[in-house]
Amino acid sequence: MFAGISEAMAARMRELEAIDAADRGDGTPHAKRLRQVSPDTGRFLAILAAAAPAGKLVEVGTSAGYSALWLSLACRARGGELATIDRDPDKMALAEETLRRTGTADVVRLVRGDALEALAAMDSLAFAFIDANRDVLLACARCVTDRLVPGGILTADNVISHAHEIPGVVEAILGDPRLDGVVVPIGSGVLLARRRA
Repeated sequence: MFAGISEAMAARMRELEAIDAADRGDGTPHAKRLRQVSPDTGRFLAILAAAAPAGKLVEVGTSAGYSALWLSLACRARGGELATIDRDPDKMALAEETLRRTGTADVVRLVRGDALEALAAMDSLAFAFIDANRDVLLACARCVTDRLVPGGILTADNVISHAHEIPGVVEAILGDPRLDGVVVPIGSGVLLARRRA
């Protein structure tokens, strides 16, 4: 699967995967669904984060903490922690349970509140994963890009599956002269960009 996944983590991942699958098929309202990444996307993000340059790791859109579990593996491999941001109190409660049950609270810090406000207070970002509502995706990407260290990595999910909801956004991010980037057809489509030196 991936080095460093404990039994508790694997069990929680399977549980969240089952909840997510059920949410997608049983009519759970969109705002209440977990809407998490696929296992392949999680693995991909963990590899990218582990290979990022020195600096801080951030995630926008915690949900129940599934992708944070994957990114916690990178934190253990490289040292440091992940700050993961969400404003939904129900999702943050689920994320707290995820961290408690998996023993990952030592490398994952939950940040409650507005993503743009939280990002504006950060600096020296080495890796960022944006899995936020589409209406704030571009603003979050611009805020992150301003704070990326040279060689820093910006990723965003759902850029293929929800392309119709974000017209022009991917093009705007990839057109930023500070970034080199590409859309990777994994999961729901991941935008991957690197801050130029």
